[in-house]
Amino acid sequence: MVCLGNICRSPLAEGILASKLDSETFLVQSAGTSNYHIGEKPDRRSISTAKKHGIDISNQKAAQFTVNDFDTYDLIYAMDNSNYQNIIKLSRNAQDRKKVKLILTELHPNENLDVPDPYYGGEQGFENVFRMLDEACNQLIEKL
Repeated sequence: MVCLGNICRSPLAEGILASKLDSETFLVQSAGTSNYHIGEKPDRRSISTAKKHGIDISNQKAAQFTVNDFDTYDLIYAMDNSNYQNIIKLSRNAQDRKKVKLILTELHPNENLDVPDPYYGGEQGFENVFRMLDEACNQLIEKL
């Protein structure tokens, strides 16, 4: 799960998906395309929103997406088109590019929709993002 800073959307996506999957079978991680927040915890509003839904993301630490992630992960979900393009720029070949998708394409194929960045919005923006990601993760699980 990849967004820009790895403190708002992608930590929520990681927490949501990980809470729905068997950790013995699936590895779910998140990262940012930037290095702005490496080592930091998720935004307090992401932590609070996840907690309201029974998910603890408070131990996550922001990381930066790297080329090596193409070797580690089978699927790479970008939260928006900008981050999708940043990930694609790091890809080495068609096999890498095939792994990268926009998370909302799970709900709305071929529409290339972005998960809005709630950083500058209020608490409701984080709740809206949580609901979008929860629905997308439910759809993804059906495919897995």
